[in-house]
Amino acid sequence: MTELLAQLHYSFSITGPIFLMLGLGIYLKRIGMLTEAFIETGSKLVFNLTLPAMLFLSVSRSNISEIGNPDLLLFALAANILTYLMFELLAKRTIKQKIDRGVVVQGAFRANTGIIGLAYASNAFGDNGLALGSLYVAVITVAYNILAVITLSRSNPNLPSLNTRFLLRSIIKNPLIISIICALPFSIFAIPLPELITKSGGYFAGMTLPLALLCTGASLNFNQLRQEPANTQYASIGKLVIAPLFITLAGIGLGFRELELGLIFLMSAAPTAAASYVMARNMGGNAYLAANIIAVTTLGSIFTSSLGITLLRTFNYVN
Repeated sequence: MTELLAQLHYSFSITGPIFLMLGLGIYLKRIGMLTEAFIETGSKLVFNLTLPAMLFLSVSRSNISEIGNPDLLLFALAANILTYLMFELLAKRTIKQKIDRGVVVQGAFRANTGIIGLAYASNAFGDNGLALGSLYVAVITVAYNILAVITLSRSNPNLPSLNTRFLLRSIIKNPLIISIICALPFSIFAIPLPELITKSGGYFAGMTLPLALLCTGASLNFNQLRQEPANTQYASIGKLVIAPLFITLAGIGLGFRELELGLIFLMSAAPTAAASYVMARNMGGNAYLAANIIAVTTLGSIFTSSLGITLLRTFNYVN
């Protein structure tokens, strides 16, 4: 019993700070301290500047040859593609409204790895977790964008089967992908960064997770949860239970342990990405449904992630 309590204490030390920051964002929005204008500007600042700065510094100052296991990144790519295909098949059988299928599928497979996933990894494994998580984000962000465009195009009769122009633009212009690609030469060839870059970039990087979590919490709208309850439940169960269970068990079966397995679980257990709302809205999907899925999975992930990391530690897969 004492051991179980110790494991629970550890798991909540990972997810608890994130829960508090999200709750603070909800509260500050309710009392009017965080306005819609602030949330929109803050979210853009995170996505376009502070998060890329954090990823760039994390990767460029790490020894990729020591922590960057190509097998892990290939596994992440393959596992998430298979998860996407599984949800596509399930949605075809369970979601009656065809136009909502893409939103449900995207909500079930597309995790918020760039903000909450990295926060989990940083809290659990420190700088190594953040550096390896950054590489994970780089690989998986490309896949997420491609798969999201495919599923939203397939479910919307008003769109072509694959909006190639939108897809390429979303990848080429993605600041997260650009920042990590730019950081790789510094890591691979051990090129030192000027102190001016590390210090000024560090200021921006330090803003990332607090500001991102505050804006995420303030963006949650629970008043809309009565709309589309069944589809919200389908996607939320897929994101919080099915996807992390499937991906983590596959990782265990293939021999991943410790940091790598912990990262696999925490990234897959992260809630639905906030970008899924923007993507659904831009591609004519059900934006209200997308917002509901984000809200439910963001809060639910705190508990499912805590339970999952507790079980992994209890069975000595992660220490």
